[in-house]
Amino acid sequence: MCRLFGLSSAPHRTRATFWLLDAPDSLSQQSHREPDGTGLGYFTPDGAPVVHKAPVAAYQDRDFAQEARQVESATFLAHIRFASTGALESRNTHPFEQRGRLFAHNGVIEDLDQLDERLGPDVSLVRGATDSERFFALITQQTEHHGGDLAAGIEHAARWIAQHLSLFSLNLIITTRDELWALRYPETHPLYFLRRPAGGQHGTRHLDHSGSHGHMRMHSAHLARHSAVAVASEPMDDSPHWHMMEPGELLHVGHDLHVTRHVVLPNAPVHQLGLDDLRAEAAASQRAV
Repeated sequence: MCRLFGLSSAPHRTRATFWLLDAPDSLSQQSHREPDGTGLGYFTPDGAPVVHKAPVAAYQDRDFAQEARQVESATFLAHIRFASTGALESRNTHPFEQRGRLFAHNGVIEDLDQLDERLGPDVSLVRGATDSERFFALITQQTEHHGGDLAAGIEHAARWIAQHLSLFSLNLIITTRDELWALRYPETHPLYFLRRPAGGQHGTRHLDHSGSHGHMRMHSAHLARHSAVAVASEPMDDSPHWHMMEPGELLHVGHDLHVTRHVVLPNAPVHQLGLDDLRAEAAASQRAV
C-alpha cells in the first residue's frame, strides 16, 4: 500500500532530512513489487508550498531512491506511491497542491465519472488522472462551499464519496504552512499519530524515524529541542505512544500543536470494496508491503 507521513513542529520551523526510498534489500528483490513514485512537500518561510516528486520506481534509479533530501519547514508531507489509477507520470505522483495546501492519499476510489460530474467546473483543479487528485478537488470545492473551513470540506467530501461511490480507503493527510489534518476511513488501512515532546520520550534525543518496511526514514536534530506531532501509515520508531486513529476519525494539528480528534464518519461506506473487487493493479497497490 502507499505510505503516508506527515509531521508538524509548528510554530517552529524544523530542519529535517528525508530518505524516501531507503530500502536496499527490497531494491535487490526483483520479485518484490516496487514503489511507483515518491514525493515530499513542505513550505517556504512565506508560506509557499514546495513539492519534490518523481514517478520513478526504486529499481529503476538507485541513486534517486537513496538520495537524502534536507529541507526546512513547520510542516512536512511525504508519500510513497504504489500506483492504482493513472500512469507513472509526475502529474500523478503525490503530494498534490491546490489553493496553497498539500495533499496525499492512500486508497482507491472508483466511479470516477460520477465524481467528475459532482466536481463540475472544479474538475479544472485536476491536472492528472488519479482518483486521489479528484478527491482532493472535491475537498477543495467543499471547503470553499463552507467558507474556507477545511475540516468541514474534508468531512463533506468524504461523506459524499462514502454515500455515492465505490471505495476501498480514503486515508489522507493535508498540510498547510502551519497546520495538519489527517483522516482514517474506513478501517481498511491503519493510520497512526504520535505526540512527541521535545527530545522524545527520554527528553534528550533528536528524531530518527524509520518505517518498519524500510521505505521511508527521516532525521531531525532540531526535534531534540522542539515538540512535534507525526502521522504515519505505520509506527516509525519504538515509541510506545503511537496511537492508531479510529475508523472515520479526523485529526487536526493546529498552529500551536494542539491536537483535536473527532469521529466524523461513524458509518461504513455504502459501497465498500474489498481486495477481490479491485482491478489487479489496484489490488496490488493496496496490499501491505
